[in-house]
Amino acid sequence: MSDSSVRAALRSDAPLVAVEAPAGCGKTTQGAEYAREIAVAGSRLLILTHTHAACSVFSDRTKGAGAGIEIRTIDGVIAHIASVYHLGLGLPADTAAWVRQRREGHADLALKVASLLKRYPMIAASMAQRHPVVICDEHQDSSGDQHSVIMALLEQGAKLRVFADPMQKIFKDRTVRGTCPPCDWSNFTSQAQAFEQLDTPHRWSSGCSELGQWTLTARASLKAGGTIDLRNALPPSINVVFAENQARKPLDYQLTSAARKPIDAFQKCQASLLILTHFNDTARSLRGFFNRRIPLWEGHTRSGLEKLVDAIRASQGNRVALADAIVDFMADVGKGFSPSAFGDRFREEVREGCTTSRRGKPAMIQELARLLVAEADHRGVAKMLRRLSELRTTDSNFSDIEMDCHREFWDAVHVGDFETADAGLAEITHRRTYSRPKPPEKAISIIHKAKGLECDAVIVMPCDAKNFPDKPDARCLLYVALSRAKSRLMLVIPRSSPSPLLIV
Repeated sequence: MSDSSVRAALRSDAPLVAVEAPAGCGKTTQGAEYAREIAVAGSRLLILTHTHAACSVFSDRTKGAGAGIEIRTIDGVIAHIASVYHLGLGLPADTAAWVRQRREGHADLALKVASLLKRYPMIAASMAQRHPVVICDEHQDSSGDQHSVIMALLEQGAKLRVFADPMQKIFKDRTVRGTCPPCDWSNFTSQAQAFEQLDTPHRWSSGCSELGQWTLTARASLKAGGTIDLRNALPPSINVVFAENQARKPLDYQLTSAARKPIDAFQKCQASLLILTHFNDTARSLRGFFNRRIPLWEGHTRSGLEKLVDAIRASQGNRVALADAIVDFMADVGKGFSPSAFGDRFREEVREGCTTSRRGKPAMIQELARLLVAEADHRGVAKMLRRLSELRTTDSNFSDIEMDCHREFWDAVHVGDFETADAGLAEITHRRTYSRPKPPEKAISIIHKAKGLECDAVIVMPCDAKNFPDKPDARCLLYVALSRAKSRLMLVIPRSSPSPLLIV
């Protein structure tokens, strides 16, 4: 099917249009152009995505179209509905805190909101009246309750335009008791008044067209349960490097000097680069692998900061609990502030109230502890972290402390500028949501956070059996990683345990 048939379907009178859209085949372009036309015509439109990265891309593509386009994540819309009707749902006004305190908070909230819209369809009707056209992006990642919320808008008269790619389903279903069944893409497309498929690799038109065709072929093979043959007929823009991981700690990564040479040479000659891996711990290890010159892409989530804020609230002024929370936070965002090097002494000083005279490094740790003893709240935590940052650059005893998640660390510092830690987290999250941050020119990222992004060059490492086993979710994960690259792609594979999805 052609781009023109998709374009026509989007603009048709059909209430429901479904489009299967492989990565890089023009889904965002089609959706953004349609959105701009709707906005220019004076109507309002809602774009729902599943990642903040996708929100940023749609924001860029619709810039200047006016206020008629609203772009949100589906979780963001659900949270907004819940905050407006929190009393009827039996929730506190701070629904974000309620979500964080539950193991499957987002799933619990989606279930409540989906049930609310079924009981009171006038809520969905009001939303459909405000946004008569709704574009749903990355719908393969919708939970059953998220899908139910979207369908409620369709039932109340909104035109629904749904883009999905079953091969990009990399987020696990979050299910709770009573949840709606997940959307079956095949059944959904059969129910749509129009179903189209995109198949032209536009992402690579300004990069390497051969890489684009190869990526679509790899997708087809993975989707059919097959493998990717790396032995023959590879585009010249694909580099395969064989290297054995020497690290002894699980999920760490280390190579010999000789084995890493082609990787270093590749990354040094790229102006735009994403280094992608499966696990967070491996991403942190790769930060050290590249001598900490390439930053981590932190994305939108701040799990360490959220844990810190929750601990501040729960501590109720207990300075010892706050000290424990700080040590845990520093482990989440960096390295070097370990229990043996700093943490145990810091806890001890806080517990004892900094009553013993100290010299040298212990005296500086005591100085940090005094800030928490003086103010056993979020402001004391912020002052302690700010002073710790200063000591990293002025005191050699603290020079080994490194920040892997630089922005998250400073977000924690800025929480101290607000009346409460929860208020600070809410405002900082709000600002980050609407500022649409982008990754630096070179970045290390887990594949999940890179979804929705594209880059001239990509390194996927390590492509071993642990990271990419022969499982449906791993097939999708590998495809998402491969399809981020526009011009150059490097795969780092161990001969001892290569991914069974790759023939080497």
